[in-house]
Amino acid sequence: MAPNHDPATSSAPPRVSLTHLQLTDFRNYDHLSLELEAGPVVLTGENGAGKTNLLEAISFLTPGRGMRRAVLADVARKGAIGGFAVHAKLEGPLGSAEIGTGTTAENGAEGGRRVRINGANAKSADALLEWLRVIWITPAMDGLFTGPASDRRRFLDRLVLAIDPGHARRAVDYEKAMRNRNRLLSDGAGDDALFDSIEAVMAETATAIAAARLELIRLLASKVGAIRQDSPFPAASIAIAGNLEAMIGERPASDIEEGFRRSLRDGRPRDRITGRTLEGPHRSDLLIRHAAKDMPAGQCSTGEQKALLVGMILSHARLTGELSGMAPILLLDEIAAHLDIHRRTALFELIEDLNAQSFMTGTDKSLFAPISDKGQFFSLANARAYPD
Repeated sequence: MAPNHDPATSSAPPRVSLTHLQLTDFRNYDHLSLELEAGPVVLTGENGAGKTNLLEAISFLTPGRGMRRAVLADVARKGAIGGFAVHAKLEGPLGSAEIGTGTTAENGAEGGRRVRINGANAKSADALLEWLRVIWITPAMDGLFTGPASDRRRFLDRLVLAIDPGHARRAVDYEKAMRNRNRLLSDGAGDDALFDSIEAVMAETATAIAAARLELIRLLASKVGAIRQDSPFPAASIAIAGNLEAMIGERPASDIEEGFRRSLRDGRPRDRITGRTLEGPHRSDLLIRHAAKDMPAGQCSTGEQKALLVGMILSHARLTGELSGMAPILLLDEIAAHLDIHRRTALFELIEDLNAQSFMTGTDKSLFAPISDKGQFFSLANARAYPD
């Protein structure tokens, strides 16, 4: 197995590598066990062979609902008696570890999952972030720049979570409080004290969410700005449009928090009409432009949009590695399909420079020819993986 940290990439953070992966009753897999090497892992096969399912399983080794944002009850293999399980062994800067996550029939139906680290139950999935960070690109993200603002907010918050583990708890607390407020609005409740209590939580968490988002954008801009002008993955300029975000840095956090609390209180009559909260970080939007062309990303060609997205993700992967002290694991689903040979070769070189273990999928093995002597190849068929 390759060493954790190649001397040739000494400026990169230490590599985290999955050395073993085992799936039980996950999607189309009844059971799958793979021994993995530290470098690029390429999964090829026909559509429907289970390539994306395997990447999705790895994405559950980090907080959240995985790269498909799936309902957990739908993840377990059809016909399975219990829930699903994903188990992995890894090597990283903290040494060896065994991690796993999954559901039983009972807690899967309720939408929860369990996490175990080195044989012990973890309090939450956030504990996984101590051992690894996982970043992904999926075909569904191709519509990021032209789709709804909610997709871009989720994308941004996922980027924040990779460098700020506390962001997940803040987002959950805000969403829970907002749901409670919306319920009161819909029910026509007039309990001002209860509204005040809920809105105080929303104001505190919303201000922290906005500050974390802006900090991510500030840090990411330094990495994106370092992209060479001749790079096949052009630099993107990134900003966020939102009332709270616009005030961060201009006013003390306590003033922003108090101002938003008053705004929620004063907005109750308006919000009762729709039965939902019409102001807050859940309404913000991520603004992305092609920096060299000074053009909104949504107006760029399909190829340029893909290149912009890849450039952002690779810059974020570099930032994540520097701040966390470990190179993230990359999941790149159908990544080569819409890139020409020049961009594919550049992508593989950049991944190597990141010192990151990567998992890539495609229907055509020849697309990965530039790393044929460096990668570990598997052919997938009938929910089985065969060394290729």
